[in-house]
Amino acid sequence: MVGNIEEVTSPCKAHSGDNVSFSPTRRGFLAAALTGAALTLAPVSFAAAATGTSKTKTITGHLDPGAADFVYLPIEVPAGVNKISVSYTYSKPQVASGLLGNACDIGIFDEKGTDLAGKGFRGWSGGFRTEFSISAGGDTTPGYLPGPIGKGTWNVVLGPYQVAGQGLDYTVNVTLDYGPDATPFKPQYPPQQIAGRGAAWYRGDAHLHTVYSDGKRTPEEVAAGARAARLDFMISTDHNTPASHGVWGPLAGNDLLILTGEEVTTRNGHYLALGLEPGEWIDWRYRARDKGFEKEAQRIHSSGGIVVPAHPYCPYVACRWKFGYDDADAVEVWTGPWTLDDESSVNTWDSMLAHSVRTGGRWLPAMGNSDAHSVPQVIGFPHNVVNAAALSRDALLDGIRNGRNWIAESADVSVDFQVTSGGKSATVGDRLNVAADAPVTVSAKIAGVPNGVVRFITDEGQTQQVTLPASGQGTSTWVTTPQLAAYVRVEVRHPKSDGTSGSGTEMGTVIPLGPMAALTNPIFLGAS
Repeated sequence: MVGNIEEVTSPCKAHSGDNVSFSPTRRGFLAAALTGAALTLAPVSFAAAATGTSKTKTITGHLDPGAADFVYLPIEVPAGVNKISVSYTYSKPQVASGLLGNACDIGIFDEKGTDLAGKGFRGWSGGFRTEFSISAGGDTTPGYLPGPIGKGTWNVVLGPYQVAGQGLDYTVNVTLDYGPDATPFKPQYPPQQIAGRGAAWYRGDAHLHTVYSDGKRTPEEVAAGARAARLDFMISTDHNTPASHGVWGPLAGNDLLILTGEEVTTRNGHYLALGLEPGEWIDWRYRARDKGFEKEAQRIHSSGGIVVPAHPYCPYVACRWKFGYDDADAVEVWTGPWTLDDESSVNTWDSMLAHSVRTGGRWLPAMGNSDAHSVPQVIGFPHNVVNAAALSRDALLDGIRNGRNWIAESADVSVDFQVTSGGKSATVGDRLNVAADAPVTVSAKIAGVPNGVVRFITDEGQTQQVTLPASGQGTSTWVTTPQLAAYVRVEVRHPKSDGTSGSGTEMGTVIPLGPMAALTNPIFLGAS
């Protein structure tokens, strides 16, 4: 194959050494169709060429601190191209501890444009890959969408989410191959229900990554991990792309329902779009000060999916949740092995429960997921146990949306939590509608947590704590009334690292409790 390489230096002033600050008011330099700050450079053109040849052009530039969230490099693609390949590098200067270094994501939009939630999205790999290629066939890089390379203006997108004080120098190589299209890739989407599986408690991990974003497991390995964890369902949530949706079909089966989703990774936090229609893409190019999240949440809801803010206290840059919870259907309060940010998430969520009681407004259910990317992260640690009318997309999402689920660290853990009064009973996510002074018996039967610490928690705080025997099995009970407890929920903890149970009421520098083993959504008591 004949190759032709040409270097292009970006002509924009921001890339010629001048210190130009771009802000949302400088509309001449912004992609106005986007809600987030974006910079579009001058286009790079390719001429038509003979079949069997390729041409490469190199684009270089510099970004100063305070650069736009997204930098678009337009590429004029002629007819007759069957493959587009992109590679990039950027400078990584040494910085002092505590200062931001350079970090730059990459993706691409095709000739259909870069409008927010538009039709032009063709792939995103974040900072996980330094090169990618797209064609009509199955050799397209994971994270990118196979299909014809249409004539028109494509846009390579840089996402400089961290820029060091020295600035960020980048080099982008774009190669076009000329010739007829390869055999088209045919997606194989997974079914959205398993026939013959009726009302039951179903276990599933709803936050999982593969090589189609920044995971190191293949879809085959993720599906095998879900089966090894004894899960009934899983939801694929690669970052900012639906590219893996079309490979899950052959990996699903009567023993494992595989649903499609996306982890939407914005500059002000991440959220899970769960139960998306296969192939559906959710945009992430907005901040909390924009209206993009509300619009995308509405789009997710209109297709029957749910919105779940993920690891809201994650300490990484651009990871902590800033959008509020008005458009959320649940919140991920436990992500992977138990850490201090999970403790903060649960405390905030519990305060939100009390607020919902005070205002009479809706309450936000809790979820827990592994967010597993690679070994040694364990798929299904933790996962959700959902009370659903069927093993189907709609029934599972309905169970989660209504808080009829609890969270377990593994399939070895079981929690049977219910309240009873005067012949009435209720379980997780329900309301026991009895008089304010009616005695209510709260019961939690636990298994699978040796020496575990069982806590009953209400809007008043912890009301009872019991330690399980070494067998990990036991039943805890407590009697209350709706006028004393607006809701009751259960936590099951492991002992602390020193072997003690902890009181849950200590103050000071010592963490008062051990890691979580199980966590339930509340049961509400009394009239609504």
